[in-house]
Amino acid sequence: MNIPIVFWLVPVASIIALAMAWYFFSNMMKADEGTPRMREIALHVRKGAMAYLKQQYKVVGYVFIALALLFAFMAYVLKVQNPWVPFAFLTGGFFSGLCGFFGMKTASYASGRTANAARKSLNQGLQIAFRSGAVMGLVVVGLGLLDIAVWFMILSVFYTGNNMALITITTTMLTFGMGASTQALFARVGGGIYTKAADVGADLVGKVEQDIPEDDPRNPATIADNVGDNVGDVAGMGADLYESYCGSILSTAALGATAFAASGEMQMKAVVAPMIIAAVGIFLSLAGIFMVRTKEEATMKDLLKSLSLGTNFSAVLIAIATFVILYLLGINNWLGISCSVISGLAAGVIIGQATEYYTSHSYKPTKEIAAASQTGAATVIIKGIGTGMISTCIPVVTISVAIMLSYLCANGFDMSMSAESISHGLYGIGIAAVGMLSTLGITLATDAYGPIADNAGGNAEMSELGEEVRERTDALDALGNTTAATGKGFAIGSAALTALALLASYIEEVKIAMVRMVDEGHQFVNAAGNGFTPNTATMSDFMDFFQVNLMNPRVLVGAFIGAMAAYLFCGLTMGAVGRAAGAMVDEVRRQFREIKGILEGKATPDYSRCVEISTKSAQREMLLPSILAIAIPIVVGIVLGVAGVLGLLVGGLSAGFTLAIFMANAGGAWDNAKKMVEEGNFGGKGSTCHKATVVGDTVGDPFKDTSGPSLNILIKLMSMVSIVMAGLTAALI
Repeated sequence: MNIPIVFWLVPVASIIALAMAWYFFSNMMKADEGTPRMREIALHVRKGAMAYLKQQYKVVGYVFIALALLFAFMAYVLKVQNPWVPFAFLTGGFFSGLCGFFGMKTASYASGRTANAARKSLNQGLQIAFRSGAVMGLVVVGLGLLDIAVWFMILSVFYTGNNMALITITTTMLTFGMGASTQALFARVGGGIYTKAADVGADLVGKVEQDIPEDDPRNPATIADNVGDNVGDVAGMGADLYESYCGSILSTAALGATAFAASGEMQMKAVVAPMIIAAVGIFLSLAGIFMVRTKEEATMKDLLKSLSLGTNFSAVLIAIATFVILYLLGINNWLGISCSVISGLAAGVIIGQATEYYTSHSYKPTKEIAAASQTGAATVIIKGIGTGMISTCIPVVTISVAIMLSYLCANGFDMSMSAESISHGLYGIGIAAVGMLSTLGITLATDAYGPIADNAGGNAEMSELGEEVRERTDALDALGNTTAATGKGFAIGSAALTALALLASYIEEVKIAMVRMVDEGHQFVNAAGNGFTPNTATMSDFMDFFQVNLMNPRVLVGAFIGAMAAYLFCGLTMGAVGRAAGAMVDEVRRQFREIKGILEGKATPDYSRCVEISTKSAQREMLLPSILAIAIPIVVGIVLGVAGVLGLLVGGLSAGFTLAIFMANAGGAWDNAKKMVEEGNFGGKGSTCHKATVVGDTVGDPFKDTSGPSLNILIKLMSMVSIVMAGLTAALI
């Protein structure tokens, strides 16, 4: 198998990304961490975060060992799975966890330095926080592309000469996506429960009951809250977007192998094209990262403009570069496929702008939520829920238009629904997802920046740095809330496109399993009693064979279960946060009641006890929803077969996508409404309006940081599990 020379750009770009991540990390470590008190607080947070992550990886490790043994049994004993699957699964999980670890380590060192830099100027604080966030972005894209490149080279050696080599290689590589998805789900759910238990407990007792500021050192839950920002919003987010990034590239490569199966040279070009686009995206992300800076006394709109300049600059350049890349590759219909990439990029920008509009307190929706606080907490919650629901409109319409445009551009606007038309159109949808995530190096930097700025504010408050410094860190923090919401919208949008591409990849995996069974002497007969030959069957033939249509009750039941799974998952994670937060509230109240002198600043709270409560709650509560997410597709595949699984994936995608957008945007809007009041509007800090928005924010916390962002992983994890289990599902036909 001749790998084109241009492919080597992929491992080179990944190594450069990792080298630049190390450069930014080293520069951040050279910055001064501030006063002895600032160093002490940063050390408390760092130790708490590392202790939690160590415990989480231990629990997740047991789950991975059990699943790897199951896949090994299926591959080597039952012979219903590719023998590489157990190893691909483990590497995907390992690299996903590694992204979270590196990101969290950077963030826990950067927050104190950001606070100290903010003592000098707003721009210096922004620079340290943003470039530390860039470490996360570059580690994710660097490790993701490196993992893909190494697996592609290894499998190319073993499958040389096989007439289905590229299809087998790409579908096998997809299975390491399940490892990444599984690790990401545990990281997101566990980290989300941890951070929101601490956050809700700290806010309800500290701000509402005791009238003390956010991140006040007298609050026993404040260290746990700052630790939570790292383990949930950084480690969880890194694992999440690593999985999104790799999933989009791998699913598109698998679709390219199928769409161009008839022409060997063109098939290879279609497989490496998404990898090359992602590699070039790394260089352009770096260019954008160096453009982010701001002036002193900048407003929120100025700060948003500064970050938007970097991300939009990278997006425009990758749009231009895509045409050049696909033209030089000489891929069929390069112009149409380039337009598919542009549709994905444009969709990402529009979703980001819509999210910014609905969550930033520079705009009307969040201002109206803040104004609703004048009539109490109930109207804040009602207004926030309404805003979140309305905010789903633009992303859903945008993704729908992007799906149709990318499909039609890639197949030459052919609506004949022929096998070739469908396969080329689906490749277009997949590569649109790659376009959306091609500049992840900088878009993830804007997301990871948020929790670093939040922790910097906490450090400034606990270190009593003064009002001017706190105003600067508050400005950076409020910006971080908006960029985090934008990043979540971006991740959810890419999940929708990737999950749609994974639907087609699932059929390809079923096909490979059925071909293997035919080679072993099995024969298939369709509903009419005629023989069915999977080797030569098209995707439409498989749809007919499995009777995938709306009149098939298996499809409808699967769709209902998929939609239900999204709500069940949210209910379980919201309930978990509620129970953990209840325990935290009780503990904080106990300490205020029993440890005399805390409120006067004469006694030190027992911070470690609150950290322990969050840690134990997160470890205990994350298992059930995560295991259910893995079990549901397996059970549906066994009971309802291929048709039921396809219904499940469609139902989960449609319900999960809209629900995730609603929860992320409502939560972000509540948070920034509270920030708006804290800036002195409607009575400012300590007023009844402030307390009302704090209640709204505590409702929004698990919305935006636990349940909402976990849903985009759920959507793809169910697809990945279905793909990995396709051999077993096919064996039961």
